[in-house]
Amino acid sequence: MRASSPAPFPMLHAEAADGVLIAYRTVGDLDAGHASLPPVLLVHGFASTSAVTWEGTGWVRALEEAGRSVILVDLRGHGESDKPAEGEAYSPDRLGADLVAVLDSAGAPVVDVIGYSMGNRVVSALCELAPDRVRRAVVGGAGPTELFATWSLDEARAYLLHDAPPSNPLIAAVLAPAIRNGADREALLACIEGVQGAPLAIPGGIPVLFVAGEHDPVPRGVQELALDWGSDLVTIPGRDHVSTLTARAFKDAAIAFLS
Repeated sequence: MRASSPAPFPMLHAEAADGVLIAYRTVGDLDAGHASLPPVLLVHGFASTSAVTWEGTGWVRALEEAGRSVILVDLRGHGESDKPAEGEAYSPDRLGADLVAVLDSAGAPVVDVIGYSMGNRVVSALCELAPDRVRRAVVGGAGPTELFATWSLDEARAYLLHDAPPSNPLIAAVLAPAIRNGADREALLACIEGVQGAPLAIPGGIPVLFVAGEHDPVPRGVQELALDWGSDLVTIPGRDHVSTLTARAFKDAAIAFLS
């Protein structure tokens, strides 16, 4: 997806270990923060961008009003970041390392993190790779089952490269809007290949808050996962996977937890 208007914050780039450039932006003074709290790193989901997921839904404004500085990142294959077309370029380890590169480039030794949907697989990889860099994490719209693990990779490939209708309607429901908005089809396919089956495994020393829409099928099993982890779960009434992002209740719960 693409934002409908240019982002108001200057675009910066961090170079990943494999040379891929990762686009990011910062909002507010990362050295100041509110009551010495760290910046908030926002990690969007599949086929989206930081502008669409976090700016267009009011998250950046809400965090600014709460006195928090923010780091917005476009995951590789998305937005203004480079878009390699090989599945191995999107392994969880590489995606997590991309976030470390962004934190290093931004000069942020420690952050709070809010992830949404597929972005939580990247947050998980970051926490496994560099647990000392994450103070607290909010997991939104994700559960124990990785969405792409329920897809046929052959059907996703046929739909993305040849517009062949898949038997699984969710594949078209997720990919069609991205295609309409000009997303790179080969990069999306590579991302699916690399992320498929990625775990959600955040080290126990990092406090986690789960948030899920009442009518969102993607985080299926999140209630049991939250119980297993000893974490709180906030359910947003009447919301699905898309509308949960705009809910003020989601923002309020995340900001309170990260405070």
